[in-house]
Amino acid sequence: MNQPISILIIDDEPLHLDIYRMLVETIGFSGFPVLVSECGLQIPDVETIHAVLLDYRLAPNISAYAVVQQLRERYPAVPILILSDMYEAPADTAPFVQGFVRKGNPELLLSTLRDLVENSQEQILAGRATV
Repeated sequence: MNQPISILIIDDEPLHLDIYRMLVETIGFSGFPVLVSECGLQIPDVETIHAVLLDYRLAPNISAYAVVQQLRERYPAVPILILSDMYEAPADTAPFVQGFVRKGNPELLLSTLRDLVENSQEQILAGRATV
């Protein structure tokens, strides 16, 4: 693939956005941080997104479920990885996302993100090959 892998990173903490952006850049991906506020989520116009990293706990009055639904409308085939301090994938978003990682394990986060992107790209290539 010639273009860099682009990861949309969504969180309500600016410091977390910086940390996750730096993390994904350590494996050669480009991170596009998006700050969620009480006003909601404004997804930037990024030409191509290969995966989304979404913090589950967001600003008050903003649910991760609502964000996932918004992402599904805009990027129906892009894998979404939920990041949370919970021990298992939240039931409300689990059917709509492709991965879940508990916070505090950057190696697992990066390997899971890399696997999701690789699997997604393989599916896209396989789809093109059959057309």
